[in-house]
Amino acid sequence: MASSLSARKVAIIGGGAWGVALAAAAARAESDVVLQTRRDLDGTLPKGVRIVRDPKESAAHARVIVLAVPSSVARPVARDLGDHLDGSHYVVHGVRGLEGDELATVADVIREETPARRTGALGGPALASDLLAGRPSVLVVGSRYPEVCEAVTTAFGSPTLRVYPTTDLRGLEWASALVGCLTIAIGYAQAMQMSPGLIAALISRSIGEASRIAAAAGGEEKTLLGLAGYGDLLASITQAERPEVIVGTALGRGMRREDAIKAAPLRVEALELIPRVAKWAEANDVRAPIFKALSSGVAFGKNVDAILHELMTLPIEHRA
Repeated sequence: MASSLSARKVAIIGGGAWGVALAAAAARAESDVVLQTRRDLDGTLPKGVRIVRDPKESAAHARVIVLAVPSSVARPVARDLGDHLDGSHYVVHGVRGLEGDELATVADVIREETPARRTGALGGPALASDLLAGRPSVLVVGSRYPEVCEAVTTAFGSPTLRVYPTTDLRGLEWASALVGCLTIAIGYAQAMQMSPGLIAALISRSIGEASRIAAAAGGEEKTLLGLAGYGDLLASITQAERPEVIVGTALGRGMRREDAIKAAPLRVEALELIPRVAKWAEANDVRAPIFKALSSGVAFGKNVDAILHELMTLPIEHRA
């Protein structure tokens, strides 16, 4: 069915800010784009993008399918889509999340719920606002299948968007999820008025810790040290309006968790992910003191001064 479909035909699943931004980026690359959503996007629909309501339409339109939905609904969305896919579809996601206490990746979910086997993920430092506005940006596409990376690069690459491929799909997925968590941590630190030197140390040590966690999950440490990790985090923390930054800043100022959540304009998946990552790291014998301290503040409301003391009295590692 889909074997004759062009790589320049793309279906984006999800009409939130990220889905709309990805649709705009693909249309700017002169791809034929449909956006599957139940939302009314009149007046905000990017030029060259057509709305569809049914997963059957998405599957019939495009070989390249991109999920841009919250991780909490990725499984039912994939299941609904799976009834209309075959093995010739490439299913890629741009989801910053991991599922359940086992922290399953969304690519794993897609393989469980659909007949698609050639899966991938999008990550890296591109911001939704930049993609929507057409400002120069960078994305990373990860897949074990070179043809998936090539198709996504063709569908999204343009004079204003560079798409870098990696074969480390698992590392990219974990990097995207962990960066969301660390963005809260940096917002936290900035609100506590840590010095630039301490914040730089926190960023460096956090990425080092995240790379250990990702490696234990089956990814490659080096993925966290490039665009998918460092690059993504540095881009994320520059956005004062980013939900993770808003929540981290609110918590760092001593606001209650419930009030911090209300302050963010969108649901922050990382809040629920942080304690699960800390628990997973402990169960898998991965040293993760920063995630543990962050979990204490996010999940259990530990006093900010107590958290700072905890971070400053951690044993010093032998490598800086």
